[in-house]
Amino acid sequence: MKEFFSKLLNGMSIGIVVSLIPNALLGEILKLFIPFFPPLQHVLDITAFIMSLLPVLIGVMVGISFKLSSIQTASIGIAAMVGSGVVQKTAEGLFTLNGIGVVVNTGITAALAVLFVRFVGDRLKAYSILLLPTLSILIPGMAGYLLLPFMKSTTGLIGVAIATITNLQPVLMGMIIAVAFCLIILSPVSTVGVATVISLSGIGSGAANLGIVAAGIGLAIASYKANSLGTALAHVLGSPKIQMGNFFMKPKIVIPMIITAAVLGGLAGFLNIQGTPYSAGFGLSGLVGPMNFMRLADGGWSSKNIAIMISTFLIIPFLLNVFFLYIFSKKLKIIKSEDYKLNFD
Repeated sequence: MKEFFSKLLNGMSIGIVVSLIPNALLGEILKLFIPFFPPLQHVLDITAFIMSLLPVLIGVMVGISFKLSSIQTASIGIAAMVGSGVVQKTAEGLFTLNGIGVVVNTGITAALAVLFVRFVGDRLKAYSILLLPTLSILIPGMAGYLLLPFMKSTTGLIGVAIATITNLQPVLMGMIIAVAFCLIILSPVSTVGVATVISLSGIGSGAANLGIVAAGIGLAIASYKANSLGTALAHVLGSPKIQMGNFFMKPKIVIPMIITAAVLGGLAGFLNIQGTPYSAGFGLSGLVGPMNFMRLADGGWSSKNIAIMISTFLIIPFLLNVFFLYIFSKKLKIIKSEDYKLNFD
């Protein structure tokens, strides 16, 4: 069972990162250049479209993680798309893509699809290419689709709980929200989805953003020795979700990041670091968080605001993570570099 969930979460992590990285890296940068070179708008639109392919990519990467055949892997991708809720039909009969869907339900549907194709095995023989994709839609796909309303409600409850926290005193509120989003970014739940559902803005958004920054920078530093430089940077430039599998197997690996997130969240409340529901879910990816802070800060691109941005989004999270990683790995010996090892083979 442990191996099953490890493979499932690993496949989900890769699918999430691959689908979200293009927009995260290029989004804010392209917006700066589009006024001077309008054709870049097409590239920006395509990266947004790719984000909506997240369910298919999760299904495919889960299939690869379980070393299934090409037909089985494609069938899991199809089933995951059905159960994700990303495709919606308008009153005019047009099909639209609704963001990235409900990531938790996508993962559940992918898991059901894996169990289904394993159960079917070679029973369909030469008819697999004809029947397996269709049966995957009808059985695990529809099972996931029927679960979708309940999963949406669950995600909504998480959002309501976080929204309640925003009514507290700013510094304490910032600490709690930063820690919450530091943990949510390492789960199948979409931080962008949660922030959007509750319209998390202002200091709450800034704190959430810094919580993700704490997770991304901390995990990049912690995983550097166990992985390549590119993989380490993916935690910051892409998404900390890449460590989702390791986090669920060994929750202790994020203790340094949680403490860092609490400190940064308190600073968000103290320094009035703000953001939008969209920026709340990205951290440093594509510089979405820092750019939105500068856009909303009083005084705009003043030397004071630039200093606050560089300090809170880069210097302080780096120093705090280095310090707490040293304490928990060298002094207390609770964690080690191998705990952050990622295997994409």
